[in-house]
Amino acid sequence: MKPPILIIIMATIMTGTMIVMLSSHWLLIWIGFEMNMLAIIPILMKKYNPRAMEASTKYFLTQATASMLLMMGVTINLLYSGQWVISKISNPIASIMMTTALTMKLGLSPFHFWVPEVTQGITLMSGMILLTWQKIAPMSILYQISPSINTNLLMLMALTSVLVGGWGGLNQTQLRKIMAYSSIAHMGWMAAIITYNPTMMVLNLTLYILMTLSTFMLFMLNSSTTTLSLSHMWNKFPLITSMILILMLSLGGLPPLSGFIPKWMIIQELTKNNMIIIPTLMAITALLNLYFYLRLTYSTALTMFPSTNNMKMKWQFEYTKKATLLPPLIITSTMLLPLTPMLSVLD
Repeated sequence: MKPPILIIIMATIMTGTMIVMLSSHWLLIWIGFEMNMLAIIPILMKKYNPRAMEASTKYFLTQATASMLLMMGVTINLLYSGQWVISKISNPIASIMMTTALTMKLGLSPFHFWVPEVTQGITLMSGMILLTWQKIAPMSILYQISPSINTNLLMLMALTSVLVGGWGGLNQTQLRKIMAYSSIAHMGWMAAIITYNPTMMVLNLTLYILMTLSTFMLFMLNSSTTTLSLSHMWNKFPLITSMILILMLSLGGLPPLSGFIPKWMIIQELTKNNMIIIPTLMAITALLNLYFYLRLTYSTALTMFPSTNNMKMKWQFEYTKKATLLPPLIITSTMLLPLTPMLSVLD
């Protein structure tokens, strides 16, 4: 793709998301979603092959259905309230339809089926955009309509998403599918807290985006797409392998790392609201995620791939892709735990 075209497309994606985030009128929000969706399709099909085309078609059909549902919910709300304003949702059916549409855009269970398939069919760079930037717009709308969302519906979706995200990734060897299931599980944690404390959802989303960006950048550094190709990494990047180890543990939510902050605070907030069973179940199912993160960690950093040569380090380091902003991303993805008291004050 030619650079000017790529710049225009990326600008359209960003503009679409910004329109969604800054608008208080439902029609403008819908237009922003459509701009974003139509501009991301060429990015998904950047490396043109039948698999990418299939992934793009699946993404388009899912997002178009979600947009249709959203507009239907908005129209029902308009008939009842006479308002296009986002804060005025008076009809419970309209609220349920809007929530369903936004969760479909995010890939929450039971609308999660498109996420692993689409992520697997596209390049690592496109997958990174899909699992980070594309989550911002729907989450910002859920944040704004959080007072009128059906809590029971969202809680059920959140719990099943955490379960699906854990179970789905267990038997995967493809890194993009693992990251997709990881995304579904993280979205579940965010959906669980949004009706109780929307600001905490923003904190969780920020940390999730930081960790996912860092992980994808490390995968792109060596063009790793499977667990096997990741296990070759120690021969070329001994330091990077240890970074992947720490990042995976952070994604799993282990205590000394940044990934522990959102899980800790969400469990705390839910227990404050007299909920014991749901956070307990979510914490237990998070162990499933931790299992496949640990499996990646084990194959990357804790094993040495069998080789015939006696010298384990390569004598010449190959030229690889530039890792822009990787050091600060890794630091923020792993070392933010001491800032928890300050972050809890913000919430």
